[in-house]
Amino acid sequence: MLNDLSWPRRLAAAACVGVPLVLLVAGWGPLTAGHPAHLVLLGVAAVGGVALALWRRTPSWLVVASAVVLLAPLLYLQPFRATQDGDGATVLRPDGPVRAGLVFHPGARVDYRAYLPLLRRVASQGFLVVVVKEPLNIALLSGDTAALRAEHPEVPVWAVGGHSLGGVAAARDVLADSSVRGLVLWASYPVDDLSGRDGLDAWSIHGQQDGFTTPQDVADSRNLLPADTRFEQVFGAVHAFFGDYGDQPGDGVPTASRAEAQDKIVAHTTAALAETGRSVSAIRNN
Repeated sequence: MLNDLSWPRRLAAAACVGVPLVLLVAGWGPLTAGHPAHLVLLGVAAVGGVALALWRRTPSWLVVASAVVLLAPLLYLQPFRATQDGDGATVLRPDGPVRAGLVFHPGARVDYRAYLPLLRRVASQGFLVVVVKEPLNIALLSGDTAALRAEHPEVPVWAVGGHSLGGVAAARDVLADSSVRGLVLWASYPVDDLSGRDGLDAWSIHGQQDGFTTPQDVADSRNLLPADTRFEQVFGAVHAFFGDYGDQPGDGVPTASRAEAQDKIVAHTTAALAETGRSVSAIRNN
């Protein structure tokens, strides 16, 4: 049947099958470990592109244009792979009692497993961490995380956090649910005004050399956060130091080692969660 088609149609059909297949093989680990929406999208692009090519009522130019429209987002959405695949856990538990909980949103187009080494270190300090599997690795598509928090009634108080676009999603969670008492931003800032949010312990942890969320970006967003927000700049750190997924094109040039920077990120994050736990305990005792 394909032999009867014009060469633009055959080319479009071949691309709609070949490109998703190549992306699937190249990103096998992140794609199979992550949210199933990405695999569904690859399948839809392949089936839809071939079906459109076979539908002879569609002009050839529209078939080719549609193939480009279908495939371009797939190329963009191909995730940055974690340098350590790990076991793919999404719930990280401390060995002892849970002091507080953290729902964490990964950064855009990043394999969620890239954050597990850092978050395991946070969890070991007495915090239960839930890592969100984002549809298409885009945090703003995840929806409200209240259901995830409800699965862990043993957690006395919750904070939300995230890296980059994940931090924007975390700030959205804070806006939607007044029971969330902590916000931990990794190289991020909110787009909504949280400055009037009472009882929120907010921490902004950002890199000095970040090429995406620059120190100026963080400074410009201060008025969107509560006045008592803690701002902690990690000396020499770049955007990609907040996870383990290698270098990120367009990022800044680090002037500190990844290990040194990540030690600081973990220390600031555990301090933020400890502060959230202490604040709620003080309120309950009063």
